[in-house]
Amino acid sequence: MRYLVAVSGGVDSVVLLDKLVREGDHELIVAHFDHGIRPDSATDARFVEQLALLYSLPFVVKREELGASASEDEARRRRYAFLREQADRYDARIVTAHHADDVIETIAINILRGTGWRGLSVFDTAGIERPQLATTKDEIYTYALERRLEWVEDSTNASDAYLRNRIRRTIFRYLTKGQKEQLLQLWQEQLTLKRQIDPLLSDYVQPNEPYERHDIIMADMQTACELVRAAIISLTKTSPTRPQLERAVLAIRTARVGTSHNVGDGVKLTFLQRTFLVQTL
Repeated sequence: MRYLVAVSGGVDSVVLLDKLVREGDHELIVAHFDHGIRPDSATDARFVEQLALLYSLPFVVKREELGASASEDEARRRRYAFLREQADRYDARIVTAHHADDVIETIAINILRGTGWRGLSVFDTAGIERPQLATTKDEIYTYALERRLEWVEDSTNASDAYLRNRIRRTIFRYLTKGQKEQLLQLWQEQLTLKRQIDPLLSDYVQPNEPYERHDIIMADMQTACELVRAAIISLTKTSPTRPQLERAVLAIRTARVGTSHNVGDGVKLTFLQRTFLVQTL
């Protein structure tokens, strides 16, 4: 198996890369995306390049000038766009260094944003492997120190400008070990639920074909949102927010024939007598 390993230079990805090298079972390519958010970010890129040389691995890098005002969401989208581009180029699977603490942080962020149940089933993206999801941050540090690994610290990790940093400092100050374990158990249960539901939704999807308005009218709101979400993702690969989905469901149920509804993110619904179409703007 060929893996494209996303390495930022932080301790999480440095440990991931070292573990994969020691396993020796895969062909590895080191990938680094420089957002251009911090003035010193080019230093991280050079560090990762030297790390790839140390392990005698090929290295791919891309820099973009997103600037200090870039949002976390935009930075993440651009990073994954680069990773997927390189994975297609090398016919490789993407591997990232997310760990158990990331799961808890992400669930907390999604709850604050008013998530539905899918906001609890995080880090389950097709084509991306995350082998450290059962590993805590403390265990990662222990591994790195025992093997005397070197890494770089991202200076933005100390900034309150980012929601994830505020969550990290607040949540982990008060959560007990038992509460963390309960959250991780809930996450596993939601992943199981997601993997049972998604194949059923795939049967509903019919790209470039009209969908029956009756199905959405008769379904409860949560089921209707899931159906509309599946139809939109099949076209755009991007999931609408819960409020966007609820407004779309309401439009499907009530809109006049011949009108359209702008879902957002370049998607619209066009309404016929008994059906509706999912289209890009």
